[in-house]
Amino acid sequence: MKYDFDTLRDRRKTDSCKWDVGDGELPMWVADMDFATAPEIIDAMLERTRHGVFGYTRLTDAWYDAYAGWWQRRHGMTMDRDALVFCTGVVAAISSIVRKLTTPNENVVIQTPVYNIFFNSILNNGCRVRENRLVYENGEYSVDFDDLEEKLSDPQTTLMILCNPHNPVGKIWDKGTLSRIGELCQKYHVTVISDEIHCDITLPGREYVPFASVSETCRQISVTCIAPTKTFNLAGLQTAAVYVPDPFLRHKVRRALNTDEVAEPNAFATVAAIAAFDHGGEWLDELREYLAENRRAAALFIREEIPQLRLIEAEATYLLWIDVGAVGSGRAVADHLRKTTGLFVTAGDVYGSGGEDFLRVNVACPRTLLRDGLGRLRDGIKSFGRK
Repeated sequence: MKYDFDTLRDRRKTDSCKWDVGDGELPMWVADMDFATAPEIIDAMLERTRHGVFGYTRLTDAWYDAYAGWWQRRHGMTMDRDALVFCTGVVAAISSIVRKLTTPNENVVIQTPVYNIFFNSILNNGCRVRENRLVYENGEYSVDFDDLEEKLSDPQTTLMILCNPHNPVGKIWDKGTLSRIGELCQKYHVTVISDEIHCDITLPGREYVPFASVSETCRQISVTCIAPTKTFNLAGLQTAAVYVPDPFLRHKVRRALNTDEVAEPNAFATVAAIAAFDHGGEWLDELREYLAENRRAAALFIREEIPQLRLIEAEATYLLWIDVGAVGSGRAVADHLRKTTGLFVTAGDVYGSGGEDFLRVNVACPRTLLRDGLGRLRDGIKSFGRK
C-alpha cells in the first residue's frame, strides 16, 4: 500500500473525545477513525497555516466544484452547484432543518435501530419520534413498508430522517427501496432529510445510491446531508454541506442554517474539503481495502473464538453490528466488557427499538488495536454471567 494505516498514533492527551478514557481502556465506540487523514489534506492545511492570517472565510468556486466533481466521479450523480449549501456539520444541519420544517408536537419518522443523535435532533426541537422499526430476519435488515406508510400517513407527520447508508446496521439501501420511500413521502407530503455521511465508506466494489439520484420525486422532496468528515477523519474541522435541489425548500434550509449561525466556514473548512475531494481518492480506495480486511478479520475471529455472537454482514461503514442476544442484553454486555476488560463499545439500546440485543464496535483502527479489542471482547464474553 502507498499509504500507512498500520502506525499507532497515541491520541491520549490530545483533547480527543474518543480517547478521553481511563488508563488501560480501549475505546472502540464513537465513529472516529484512529488513522491520520490523507497526506494530501495535511499538506493543504499546512500550506494554509503557513500563510498565518486566519480571517473570515468565504466559499469559492473550488469548493462547489470539489463537491460536484466528487459526486459525479464517485457516485454518478450530477449536482447543480446552486443547490449546495455549506454548513458546519451534518448533525448541526439536521437539527436546524428539523427546527425550521416542523412545529412542536409534529412527528418525525426514523428507522430504528438508527444513529442515536437523530433522537436528540427531534426531541430537542419539541417534536415526537415515530419509530419505523426495521425488520430483522436471518441476519438481514429490510424496511417494514406497511408500518412506514401508517406512520407517514398521520397528518401530524411532516418529516422523515433517512440514514443512507444505514448506521449502525451497515445497510446500503437499494434503488427500489429508496424509490418506494420517496413515493410514500411524496404521497403524504413528508420531506426527507437523507443523512449520507457514511456514503464513501463502502466495501470495495460496492456503491451506494444517493437518495436524490433515484427519481425526480426523491430529488424534489429531499435535503441531502453530505461531508468529507467521516470519510477522511475530519470531524473536528466542522465542514459539511447540504444538497437541496428544490428552490423553495432550499430557501427554507438556507434560512434555517443562517438563523442558527451554522452556515459560515472557518479558515480550514473549505481547504480540507477541497483537498479531500480533489486529491483524496487514492487514499480512500486503500482505506476501504484496509477496513474490509479488518471486517473480514473480525468476522473470522468471532466465528471461531466467540461463536455465541453473530456479526451482521454489512456493506458500508466501519462499524460492526453484533448480535449478543444469545449471551445477554447489549447494555449488560457492554457494561461488563468495560468493567472487566477495559473495552469501551456502544450498547445497541441507544439506537432505539431493535437495538437492545446488540453492540456497535468501531474497527477503523490499526490491526494491532483491532486484535487487542477482539481479544478483550472474547475474554469479556467468556466471563460474562459468572458469579
